[in-house]
Amino acid sequence: MDKLQLTVATWDYDRVRPLIDGRVKIEGCDVNYLVMPVEECFHRAYFHGEFDVAEIGLSPFLIALSRGTAPYVAVPAFLSRMFRHSAVYTRADRGIDTPQDLRGKRIGVPEYQMSAVLWVRGFLKDDYGIEASDISWVQGGLEKFGRKDKFPLNLPKDFPLTIAADGQSLSDMLAAGDLDAVISARAPSCFIDRHPQVKRLYADYRSAEKEYYARTGLFPIMHALGVRRDMAQKHPWLPASVYKAFSEAKHIADGDLREVTALKIGLPWVTAELESTQAIMGDDFWPYGIEPNRKTLEAMARYSYEQGLAVRHLDVDEIFAASTLEALCV
Repeated sequence: MDKLQLTVATWDYDRVRPLIDGRVKIEGCDVNYLVMPVEECFHRAYFHGEFDVAEIGLSPFLIALSRGTAPYVAVPAFLSRMFRHSAVYTRADRGIDTPQDLRGKRIGVPEYQMSAVLWVRGFLKDDYGIEASDISWVQGGLEKFGRKDKFPLNLPKDFPLTIAADGQSLSDMLAAGDLDAVISARAPSCFIDRHPQVKRLYADYRSAEKEYYARTGLFPIMHALGVRRDMAQKHPWLPASVYKAFSEAKHIADGDLREVTALKIGLPWVTAELESTQAIMGDDFWPYGIEPNRKTLEAMARYSYEQGLAVRHLDVDEIFAASTLEALCV
């Protein structure tokens, strides 16, 4: 029986490299694996449906799912996770010294709906009582004008969200003082270039993120995997096979991280960093699957609805392919 020809696209993570180099196979499939930056992957997947399996931003996916227009079926292999206290960049001359000082400010975001921004708005509300409507939002490309939403928003009529003027990037606007802050997964170039008036809100973001995790138990999810819906319908076994393969690849990457005899990761104190992380977050600090992540996924679904993204409050168990709801043995 001929194997299914499958095109897979993700970024180049340690947890997917065993699939890229062929050590792990997706059962029943011959895979053409494409590696590309996440922004390109999302654009080509969501706007053009180019890939059979793709890394997907989870926040835009929740919007599409709530509207019944999701072009992919989600698989709970969470390729990208990151605490996002480090993602808030502010002007040093606007009196923004604490998170509470963001209330009433003009803040730029590459996309209002992107996962990183959803998580920042989430902790601003939960921890500091700042509603999304308490901030004036400006959407635009971080370095280039023209970035656009993947799916329609569900915001009130007079919600304070505007689009940056033609030709303006968020980084340039922050440097010029036209914005009070920017929230972005990538650091704006004005920060990288050490603009004297641009700083991180959380200078010691690592301590803030450790405290956040210890208090909430939330490890923010950015990206999952998607199987194009027509492929999943035609081949019902495919989502489970994809999940199984990506779980196996992560297991190999976890082993590489724990190798102490001859370091496989090019960081001298990687073992000490691993031990420090395990002391705070447990041995499997980056779990796949639904149950180990239910609390985080419930928070994300709540944020999506509260922030005018999803049109209804999604239940966690409806987010992912039914065949991936139970843990798989790999």
